[in-house]
Amino acid sequence: FIALQILEKLIQTKWKILPIEQRTGIKNFIVEVILHTASTEESLRQNKVYLNKLNLILVQVLKQEWPQNWPTFIPEIVQTSRTNLSLCENNMAILKLLSEEVFDFSAEQMTQAKTKNLKSQMCGEFSSIYNLCTEILQKAVQPTLILTTLETLLRFLSWIPFGYVFETDLISNLCTRFLQPPVTRNVTIKCLTEIGGLDCGNDFKEQFVNMFTMAIAGLREILGDLSKVDEEWDEYDNDQQEFVQNVAMFLTSFLATHLRLVESSATRETVIQAHQYLLRISQVDEREMFKVCLEYWNILVKGLYEDGRTPQFNAPTGLLNLGGGASAGSNASGNSSSMSAELRRQMYAGVLTGVRYVMISCMARPEEVLIVENDEGEIVREFIKDTDTITLYKTQRECLIYLTHLDSKDMENIMVEKLGRQMNGSEWSWANLNKLCWAIGSISGAMGEDQERRVLVIIIKDLLSLCELKRGKDNKAVVASNIMYVVGQYPRFLKAHWKFLKTVANKLFEFMHELHEGVRDMACDTFVTIAQKCRRHFVNPQPGEPCPFVEEIISSANAITSDLEPHQV
Repeated sequence: FIALQILEKLIQTKWKILPIEQRTGIKNFIVEVILHTASTEESLRQNKVYLNKLNLILVQVLKQEWPQNWPTFIPEIVQTSRTNLSLCENNMAILKLLSEEVFDFSAEQMTQAKTKNLKSQMCGEFSSIYNLCTEILQKAVQPTLILTTLETLLRFLSWIPFGYVFETDLISNLCTRFLQPPVTRNVTIKCLTEIGGLDCGNDFKEQFVNMFTMAIAGLREILGDLSKVDEEWDEYDNDQQEFVQNVAMFLTSFLATHLRLVESSATRETVIQAHQYLLRISQVDEREMFKVCLEYWNILVKGLYEDGRTPQFNAPTGLLNLGGGASAGSNASGNSSSMSAELRRQMYAGVLTGVRYVMISCMARPEEVLIVENDEGEIVREFIKDTDTITLYKTQRECLIYLTHLDSKDMENIMVEKLGRQMNGSEWSWANLNKLCWAIGSISGAMGEDQERRVLVIIIKDLLSLCELKRGKDNKAVVASNIMYVVGQYPRFLKAHWKFLKTVANKLFEFMHELHEGVRDMACDTFVTIAQKCRRHFVNPQPGEPCPFVEEIISSANAITSDLEPHQV
């Protein structure tokens, strides 16, 4: 291996200064060693690492010699592939490496002219490579050969002419022959994801719809309804987990690009089934996979919200503006026969209800919350901000605000229902209460003022009752932190209800005497936030009050701050 590394470095840096006889000798030697080592299946398996290194060195030679000094390389590799199955498998690996070097990693290693020349040569000779791949996929029965060929094809899909993809039976074969078998399903769904992301303008619409329909039908046979994926996730082996993650990538990337197209041309059942799969996958406790799904849910809800605001639908525009511009979903293969905004909202109503439940159940912790549960299950004060969690919270907050605008009554019902389950103990846990309250706080300003008042009165009363009901320092700390977070997010409500604002302030003063340092910290922070946002109400005399509230606070300052640390005062 040391010798091979030296040889690879020589080829990369000093190849052009070697005499032509030495270059030809090195090239022929490498080819002969590869042919010998890959000539039998036993040798292919035993010397896999060694062969991989030889293949990489051959590709380095090709970058120097092909096509000028080695114009027959592609015909030669195609010809030798037809003589021996194990040679064919290794040749597929060489073609995959060559594609990666030319199309994926060329920017930092070759000049633009050289890269352009190699790309042009590879596209020009691709027909013979494609015919070889097709022949293998149609006739081969050896799983490893089929898998290697599909992996090679996956590298080709980003650059081959569209005709090879859409005007052949490639898509049909992928969906009907290779999506089902466990050994090929992962690479097959990756191929479909790559195809779904191709930018074909307005061409091949029918093929995209057919691919989507066949893929969903195939997934239905493999996955069923995925109803218990969140419960059974830890029991899945690595391949099964990888497949679910790849399905999420396929569905999100395809729907983000072609949603309007499949809405108008595929069956409603197929489109809803795809979204139901995403809904199930979103429930799995796997953060990176959830982020992938969340990105698509944001595209969907923003598209539905923006649809209702466009002039052609004569919809009211007085909703919270979360950012201008056309919706990310509206340009997805735009179709003149696409559904109206109202029909689209009706179509996705059930899905959106599910998304609301998922967003609340998986809500990330906002920056203002200082009380966290550590790995030992203890409630402690947080000292280091988790920027990834804060970013995730902001993305979920945006999604929840759009979901609230789309159906605020449904959002209200879900939140009140889930809080009721906290009160009766059926869903009581620190994590469940935290996520619910973080979600409640995140949609501040998204409801109408009357609805917001009605919902908040219910929620704050229930949370205060919960604080009285729960015993134990940690339980009280969790409930207290959630009360403080929620009230701190709704200054509009507090400004409109002086007595409630005063009650909240007095409750914060109570929390400043709690034994838990994090609760005291958060009480101080929340009081500062409320005082800044509602300062006029503290300074000006209020009806039924003998003096401005700030005077009461000043007169009781020693009692209020008696248990606080110097930095908290």
